[in-house]
Amino acid sequence: MCFAAVGIWLFINWIYMDKCEKSARPEDRVGMDGMKIVEGMEFGGERALFAVRDVALKGCTFHVGESALKRTANIVAEGCVFEGKYPFWHTDGFRVTDCRFTPGARAALWYSRGLEMKHTKVDAPKMFREMEDLTLEDVEIPDAQETLWSCRNVRLKNVKVAKADYLFMHGADIEIEDYCQQGNYSFQYCRNVVIRNAVIDSKDAFWETENVTIYDSELNGEYLGWHSRNLKLVRCKINGTQPLCYAEGLVMEDCVMGDECDLAFEDSSLTATVASAIVSVKNPKSGHIKAVAIGEVILDKNLLAPGDCVVETMV
Repeated sequence: MCFAAVGIWLFINWIYMDKCEKSARPEDRVGMDGMKIVEGMEFGGERALFAVRDVALKGCTFHVGESALKRTANIVAEGCVFEGKYPFWHTDGFRVTDCRFTPGARAALWYSRGLEMKHTKVDAPKMFREMEDLTLEDVEIPDAQETLWSCRNVRLKNVKVAKADYLFMHGADIEIEDYCQQGNYSFQYCRNVVIRNAVIDSKDAFWETENVTIYDSELNGEYLGWHSRNLKLVRCKINGTQPLCYAEGLVMEDCVMGDECDLAFEDSSLTATVASAIVSVKNPKSGHIKAVAIGEVILDKNLLAPGDCVVETMV
């Protein structure tokens, strides 16, 4: 009885998959733009639409399985649901709009380029790895752990991420605007980054970064920007203990530092204009610090050469 049941299941699954594959054949429907249209279909199993090109998917569901759209090119997905793992790997040019990636669709977009994603919710972790030329707009990622690793030429606008530990590792050439993040150890080892109008709650953020500029943003979390090079903060609000230590070429313009910002700037070279009080400054290596007030300036035997940072208050 068990073997008979398995045989019946395999036969039904074969009929189902054959029907799905036939419905997606290029000759079925072709749009005015030459794209093959696949609408309202359901897919499952392995490599359901492997290596297809020039396909518009509308209102389709990709059930549990793997690599549904692997090695594809010029794909449009509108109003689709992705439930299986690894759907977009090695994809060259794709647009994803009004879609949802369920928790089962983990690691959905890797090793691809030319992505434009809008109005989409991504409930799965470990998304966007080793990708190039990607734009996310009006996207929500509530479980963004280990997401956006080793990505280049990235643009984010109106994106919200949570549980985003180790976000944006080893990224380059990144532009972000209207952004909200909750998650630690973010933007480590990134270079050439511009961020505007963001709220970032992250300890150990921007470690060992190079050429990062942040405008009009709120940065909350301890140990901000350690070992960074050419980090520039403009009209930002900062809070968290021991910020901006071991930094080279740090620039701060009209920033505000919160009540938890003690022991700031240790071993850093910087030029800083702070439009608030600073709790304490410890052993800045060189440069110039000007603040409304400074509670304590600590210069001890561990001060590194040249040890000539000018520290002054505005009143």
